[in-house]
Order: sequence, then structure tokens, then C-alpha cells
Amino acid sequence: MTEIRENPFCERICHVFSEDGSGDMTFDDFLDMFSVFSEAAPRDIKCAYAFKIYDFDGDNYLSRHDLKETLKCLTRGELTDEEISFVVGKVLEEADLDDDNMLSYIEFEHVISRSSDFLNTFHIRI
Repeated sequence: MTEIRENPFCERICHVFSEDGSGDMTFDDFLDMFSVFSEAAPRDIKCAYAFKIYDFDGDNYLSRHDLKETLKCLTRGELTDEEISFVVGKVLEEADLDDDNMLSYIEFEHVISRSSDFLNTFHIRI
């Protein structure tokens, strides 16, 4: 599918939704993925999966490294390392409520709750 193939997080999406984490999806995994990316899926489910997709190292926090990898995917190499570090710093300045230099799921959820575009962008139309 074009929507998945062209998604900058294609590899991460397949990894997160594959039951064994290999990236190889079964038909059931595929259905689960489309359920989450459905326009009808609740915000909390979408938020939980977005967090998993952005948590590259799987430690249940979005660290500087995770945020940098997320930006690299989103910008497809159009930003310099300095620009990426600057943006990550601003994200943490705004969203890291306990100043531990990473985002917990609660902090991420708080940011998403203030984002009017999240539900409009975290979906795949079939």
C-alpha cells in the first residue's frame, strides 16, 4: 500500500505491529494496524501506538535519541544535526514536565491532547 510504503515510519510501524517485533506482519497484525490507523480509532489508542512507534529503543520513554530519530524520519534528512538538536531541545523544554530530559508516556499524552492535528494525521485511508 502506498500510504504505508511512503510513510517515513514504515519500518517502525511494521516493527511495532508485528506480534514478535520482527517487522514481519501476519494478517492479524495487519488488521490490528488498520484498526489503530482507522479514523474511528479512539485518541488514547492512537496515542499509545504513536508513542511505541517513536520509542526507538523500547525503554518506554522518549529520550533525546528517540526524538532525534523521530525528527530524522519526519524530515528525511533535510535538517542538519544541529537543527535537529535545537528542535529536540525545544520539544523537551516545552513537554518535559519533570525535567528528566525525556518524555514519559504521560507527558507525551499531555502534548498529544493539546494537538488538534493529531487525529487528522495519525490515520490511513483505505
